[in-house]
Amino acid sequence: MNTEYRRYIYAFLSRVMSNIPDRRFITDLKNNQQLLEVIGEETKAWFDTTNEEELYSALNTDYTSLFFLNTQPVESFVLDAKNETLVGLQNPVMAFYFTHGFELNMDQTELMAPDHLSIELAFMQMLVFRNEMKAQVQFMDEHLFMWVIPYMLGMKSMADTPFYKDICDFMVEFLCSDYEYLHQEIANG
Repeated sequence: MNTEYRRYIYAFLSRVMSNIPDRRFITDLKNNQQLLEVIGEETKAWFDTTNEEELYSALNTDYTSLFFLNTQPVESFVLDAKNETLVGLQNPVMAFYFTHGFELNMDQTELMAPDHLSIELAFMQMLVFRNEMKAQVQFMDEHLFMWVIPYMLGMKSMADTPFYKDICDFMVEFLCSDYEYLHQEIANG
């Protein structure tokens, strides 16, 4: 796996998890056959046979159902039954960001939690860009792997569209593959 591919996938997954897909996102995705193939065969077939308006409607309904109505993709919500988000450096994810120079201005985003999956994936993208492999492994161990894998497996069972079913599988497979890649790269020095 090369660095450019890893950065691209983290950026893509961050966008997927950040908000309801807009029309431009759907058009861009529909025109990217290579990415659709990587996500999954059912997604590619669905995008190839469905018009953009139907995709927009179905994806918006599914995203809302999965990530607003059921449970938001926020680490502290998933790991702590109280559904509370710690603020500032009391939040372990924020403390990790701070330690690694990731400046997050919550006033600049619609996402209300620093440990939202979209932000965590954007953080990983930054670590990949900086080639901080040990920090990537540490963040995966301490944060992503603590909740994302079981969360995405659970979300897959609730997804209605091929896209979100495949995204759940793809994210799990990508994170596991990336983790293995990082360990091999670190071991090879």
